[in-house]
Amino acid sequence: MADVNPKIGVVGAGAWGTALASLLARKGYEVVLWAYEQKVVQDINKNHRNSVYLAGFDLPENLTSTSDLIETITDKDLILSVCPAQFVRSLTAEWAPHARPDALIVSASKGIETGTTMLVSAVLEEVLPEHLHHQLAFLSGPSFAKEVVQSMPTVVSIAAYDEYVAERVQHIFYSPDFRTYRTTDVIGVEVGGALKNVMAIATGMADGLGLGYNARAALITRGMVELTRMAAALGADPLTMMGLAGFGDLVLTCTGDLSRNRMVGMALGKGQPLQEVLDSMPQVVEGVTTAKSAYNLARKLNVETPILDEIYFILHEGRPVEGGTERLMMRSLKREEL
Repeated sequence: MADVNPKIGVVGAGAWGTALASLLARKGYEVVLWAYEQKVVQDINKNHRNSVYLAGFDLPENLTSTSDLIETITDKDLILSVCPAQFVRSLTAEWAPHARPDALIVSASKGIETGTTMLVSAVLEEVLPEHLHHQLAFLSGPSFAKEVVQSMPTVVSIAAYDEYVAERVQHIFYSPDFRTYRTTDVIGVEVGGALKNVMAIATGMADGLGLGYNARAALITRGMVELTRMAAALGADPLTMMGLAGFGDLVLTCTGDLSRNRMVGMALGKGQPLQEVLDSMPQVVEGVTTAKSAYNLARKLNVETPILDEIYFILHEGRPVEGGTERLMMRSLKREEL
């Protein structure tokens, strides 16, 4: 393929998909963005805006949108999947037969599939034809959509099992305001991107309860331990968790005011019911569904994850937010181990 000026199809017109599509269009690439809602398609094509998911920002005029998924994929050099994790399987199964055999497939979805407890990488490998597996790459790291669309400095990680694929994708996405590093630790990058959302709900709850900065720091630090344990149990390099897709994304999502997951946690900490909070948000809050998947995956792997467990029980088993601090603080004393 001609990496100098690739034709790109983006699946998913949420805030993150729109921001990445905008980034690529600003580089002069031909970019088509698939949106489920016709009003989003019309808004992008007529007004060069996505008022539903990324309101207030102008988009490049060379970025076009369609509600035809197959049109988005056909004859594209690179396919960027940015749909919510729980829709990756169904949407990919629909477009996979229409992908070019030499197309690069890049996923920027973060999460763990419910039921199967599979990472997005495993879902894609199960759904995509085998000849596309070695062309898979994954983009993750500390990056809020609103800052990317404003060309604010952002640094992310590109992971692929094939170093050459990682390097190609790295160059396609790189711009002076969007620096890209590469790695071959796909599992580590995926685990960090998925589990940080659950930890952001936890820190949000602590902030909503007014527990202070000490508690926030403790949750981030011990949350990193749980992320690292899960990654290592799945075969990843634990050091990956100290990089952009691990520590970087965890800190941003747990402390940044633009984090939807943190906002959900804060609202819960202040006493709002979960469903009421979710109904007020147009976007999917990945951490809520990932909490259940992560809890079940930790049980399969026999990994100790007290913070993840607590958030699961609060979100999915009706355990009250009140008392969560005591339940974590009163656990038996032990050595500090990573």
